[in-house]
Amino acid sequence: MLDTDQQNRISALIERYRRMHDDPGHSFPMIIVDVETKGLPSWAERLADPRVMMEAQLEEMRSHLALKDDCIPTLRVEFGTGQVAAAFGCEIVFPDNSYPAVGAHALKNAEDAFSLALPSLEAGMYRRLEEFTRFFLQHMPPGMRIQPPDLQSPFNCAHLIRGNDILLDFIDNPAAVDALLDRVTDYMILLVPHLKAMIGGEEGWFLDNGALWKGGARISNCTMQLISPAFYRRHVLQRDRRLFERIGGGRIHYCGTNTRVVGDFLSIPRCSGFDFLSGMGYDDVWSFAAKTPANAIILKDVDAGSPEMERLLSGDWPEKKTIILKTCCRSLDQARDLLGKLREAAPRS
Repeated sequence: MLDTDQQNRISALIERYRRMHDDPGHSFPMIIVDVETKGLPSWAERLADPRVMMEAQLEEMRSHLALKDDCIPTLRVEFGTGQVAAAFGCEIVFPDNSYPAVGAHALKNAEDAFSLALPSLEAGMYRRLEEFTRFFLQHMPPGMRIQPPDLQSPFNCAHLIRGNDILLDFIDNPAAVDALLDRVTDYMILLVPHLKAMIGGEEGWFLDNGALWKGGARISNCTMQLISPAFYRRHVLQRDRRLFERIGGGRIHYCGTNTRVVGDFLSIPRCSGFDFLSGMGYDDVWSFAAKTPANAIILKDVDAGSPEMERLLSGDWPEKKTIILKTCCRSLDQARDLLGKLREAAPRS
């Protein structure tokens, strides 16, 4: 699947991603084009058998290898967004043909946060995740790489552990919110290096979403739109900062619509990147790029056929070069055509 030419090409891609972090002034945009993959096994089948999960992901990687786009082919054990919450005792349910999800919250009373113990690193789904990871490492094709499992973030996980009552706790018992956030952050600080040791890879770098990032992990702050920016700054921001400080930095994913917290995300020391989705209420990629530090990489999903995409195809790109553009096509032929046009339009120096 990964012959010598492909492995050499991917090694060169990794160096380009590394240069985006270390030498942004001599970088240029990266382009990743996903292609819809049909006929994949159901999630029930994938979750039951590591070989089925791995082979489904390998099938999804074939289009990137055929296109030779800027995606670093990676695999990830996919157990959903509730893994940290499950370690703290949340019930996990298995929807029809979807990721596992939190079905019941573990913390019924806010006061219980003060006596909440840190779980073991094998709690919840983590022992099974290690079994799947070991299978992937033993059986994936030579040259294939593996990325960390989903982590979420201190507040995303605290919200899953406590449920929507946490929104009232910010007013009724803010000290309990702080205690819960501290417990989750403490656990993540232990968990990230444990997961890194499990999957291997170069220290100080991690793979995620087809790219190489500086730091220890990606955090997802999607539910931050449920609280005010003032609550984020008063209660959550210091935990995000502490987490990044202890794990060597990382990147942030956000798909909320409250843009007033984005500046706070980007102010976190050692935040190496940020990604956001089209249609989420943000300014376009041009104005957003102008607000982003030079050494912070933007990953932006842009819909094929959208006005934003047409503007990029016209050759009008942001001055910022540390941008990863992602899009999706229905067929390999469409993807090949779009990738060629984007590469022709994008700046190369």
